[in-house]
Amino acid sequence: MKKNLWILLLVALLTMVLALTGCNGDDNGENGENGENGENGEDFFVGLVTDTGGIDDQSFNQGTWEGIQDFADEYGAETNYLQSEADADYVPNLSSFADDEVDLIVAPGFLFEDAIGQVADNFPNQNFLLIDAVVERDNIVNAIFAEEQGSFLVGVAAALTAQEAGEDTVGYIGGVDFELIQKFEAGFEAGVYAVDPNMTVLVEYVGDFSDPSTGRSIASIMFDDGAYVIYHAAGGSGNGLINEAMERRSGGDDVWAIGVDRDQYDDGIYDGDNSAVLTSMMKRVDVAAYEVSVMTYEGNFPGGDIIEFDLENEGVSLPEENPNLSDDILEQVQNYIDQIIAGEIEVPTTPERLQ
Repeated sequence: MKKNLWILLLVALLTMVLALTGCNGDDNGENGENGENGENGEDFFVGLVTDTGGIDDQSFNQGTWEGIQDFADEYGAETNYLQSEADADYVPNLSSFADDEVDLIVAPGFLFEDAIGQVADNFPNQNFLLIDAVVERDNIVNAIFAEEQGSFLVGVAAALTAQEAGEDTVGYIGGVDFELIQKFEAGFEAGVYAVDPNMTVLVEYVGDFSDPSTGRSIASIMFDDGAYVIYHAAGGSGNGLINEAMERRSGGDDVWAIGVDRDQYDDGIYDGDNSAVLTSMMKRVDVAAYEVSVMTYEGNFPGGDIIEFDLENEGVSLPEENPNLSDDILEQVQNYIDQIIAGEIEVPTTPERLQ
């Protein structure tokens, strides 16, 4: 009798230990290391650090945040962001999330190159995603894009739209004049010249990604100089272009803006449901943020890898809906997409002015 009682007590004790272990176990590992999570994702956390453009820049930061939110909605994960008011905030903000041992820290943009390398060294067990640049660390996955390919498509659309209107001049506004943003310029020019090698492409740089006032001033001058369509790769500064195009179209001028990073059609709405945004070059930072979040959640964090998003894997594209582009233009754009994917067209990454 006593023997049976001891057996029953032992079984009850083991059951209690197993139950407690199941409740308190942490499948993620220390400092957000690779590991699978519970079905509802409640113990998985993704943190975003914005650059100085802010979370609602209608461009790069916002698009990345939307991808993180899509992941959170699907997997039930927790998310938060820290907004950087100055470059000096990057290291403290990244470090803050790392101190909290979140599962994945996302840094959207080349401006984070120095900061993320430093913080990754300080927190070797922390998982990081760097979008738009490459920093070689085992705990950083790098997402890069074929911006020149997507920009080629909107260059084609801009040139064909200008031709339909009997115009021969388009424009490009960049944020800061350096190699990455020059890829947008190079692809746009190549797309324009593929349609009409005699078309004029005006080019100006704001010198900043969060100065919409200067962006608008440049756009105004370009429109006055005859640009029929202007494409921007200027982050928040490009909102100035869209606002200028909205005001001009509302006043009866026939001009257009082309957005970047995300579908900016709604950002250009004026006079009811009209939009001054002809189309947008979709740089799917949302897809990059979503995909790497899923990989990390599933225990497959690709640390040290460089993942390229291009036309072939739809990492760059036009929006699914393009109300301001004719079916004929969309058909011609698709023909160019097929040629680029097939390797029949190699899109340059350096603009003509620097060749």
